[in-house]
Amino acid sequence: MSYAAKNLSAGSRELIAFRIGDQEFCVDIMSVREIRGWTPAMAMPHSPSYMRGVINLRGAVLPIIDLSARLGMKTTEPTQRHVIIVAQVCRKVVGLLVEAVSDILTVTDGNVQPTPEIASELQRQFARGILAIDKRMICLLELDAIFPDTESEAA
Repeated sequence: MSYAAKNLSAGSRELIAFRIGDQEFCVDIMSVREIRGWTPAMAMPHSPSYMRGVINLRGAVLPIIDLSARLGMKTTEPTQRHVIIVAQVCRKVVGLLVEAVSDILTVTDGNVQPTPEIASELQRQFARGILAIDKRMICLLELDAIFPDTESEAA
């Protein structure tokens, strides 16, 4: 068994960290399919405010979600420097619009601190915990909670 396999089997996992504004967030790298540059999306009528629209990803329609807006922060005005994280969420594949990918982290469960009690219910629902790494505070997001499978799907 390789060192990486032993290490990951001992309760550690890899996370991909990214920036939205001046804050850092991360998600489990196993849910990430690819990272691509910003592509303008075609708006969809009657879609939620956080949905930028859809793009053609190798023949498949990919919904693009403004993760900042979905988290209750300000709406993103994307530039060529922004990226789309293509992720598997529940049984759907979505594109998450973020400012930039910053890091790949290997952490153990002991590195993840609980979300503070003073956080709103919405924040605690979306955040699995907080990582304090090298003077950085990184919020670990639970993608399945942000985009529950019970939301109506596009036809």
